[in-house]
Parts: sequence; C-alpha cells; structure tokens
Amino acid sequence: MNKGELAWQIAHGDTPDNIKNNPALKGVTIPRTGRQGRIGVLVTKSLVIAGEGGFIQTPQGRGAYLRAYDKKTGADAGQVFMPAPQTGSPMTYMIGGTQYLTVAISGPGYSGEFLTFKLGN
Repeated sequence: MNKGELAWQIAHGDTPDNIKNNPALKGVTIPRTGRQGRIGVLVTKSLVIAGEGGFIQTPQGRGAYLRAYDKKTGADAGQVFMPAPQTGSPMTYMIGGTQYLTVAISGPGYSGEFLTFKLGN
C-alpha cells in the first residue's frame, strides 16, 4: 500500500441473470463480470471474504454466494450458496477452539436473518 501498486483485482460475483440470459447475447461467451451491490468484506490472515449483492438463479435455486479469495493472489478459495444476498459485513469468532463465520442476509421476498458457518472439521 505504501507504493500504491495493484497486487490483483477480480470481478466479484457471477454475471447478472439479465445479462447472462439476454437473447441478444446468445452464443456469446461472457466471462464472470461481477455483480453490483453494497457489501461488507472480511479480511483474515489469508483470505478476503465477501457475499454477492442481489439474487441470481443457480442450480441450488434463487440466492447468492458467499465467496472467499486468496489474499495474496485473488484466486478463488471457495464459495458457499446462501438463500439470499449479503446485507451486512461478515464477522468471524472462535468458541472452544472452533471458528465460525456469520453474515446477515435478506432481500425482496426473503426476511432478514443471520447465517453462521462452522469452519474446519
């Protein structure tokens, strides 16, 4: 940060459905474009974690993903499907040696709630 050099950047999130499914773009290969939204980011020693803004249609149903990226390279480190988009900053904490990650979600047609994921074994 002292030099202002960009280490990596990535399109965060999948391509919105209205672009992916646009008849005018049929047959065109569209790389992941990212999704708009106001999201909070959690940065750990090795990961950058953030959910997607807005709903998308996936094989799991209507929802959004919580994604993790390698902090040094920006490579995808994992994702988990959520039934609604992130609406608050994720947080992490430990209880009895087990780490948890909690994120607030909600959206049109989906009332607000907290999702908590147990990390590790």
